Amino acid sequence: MSNPQNLQYSKEHEWLTAADADGVSTVGITEHAATALGDIVYVQLPAVGDTVTAGETCGELESTKSVSDLYSPASGEVVEVNETLTDEPALVNAAAFEGGWLFKLKVTEAQADLMSADEYSAFTGS
Repeated sequence: MSNPQNLQYSKEHEWLTAADADGVSTVGITEHAATALGDIVYVQLPAVGDTVTAGETCGELESTKSVSDLYSPASGEVVEVNETLTDEPALVNAAAFEGGWLFKLKVTEAQADLMSADEYSAFTGS
């Protein structure tokens, strides 16, 4: 399992894209987290317009094994959520870095301790 080099990673196993021209970044969970959770059956995401805070809980992921909190790797306003996950939560398992993204955020501040792909790989031992 390889972690894309163009993303930043949190210790809570979320990833964050670099902001686009509008200051919007995409958030998801890593393949490492998706594999550890098992088959994801329900996703609770923040709503469009919600303000989230870096390092704080902003939703939940429910799998056949457990329920896990979702943490935001950055502070800002949610501008889009992946509506596809309502009907297809397993997409997070199948394509954690592509179609299984969770939400998009107009970032005001990224979490201070985000890691590069290599640092995250060392952190997870993967």
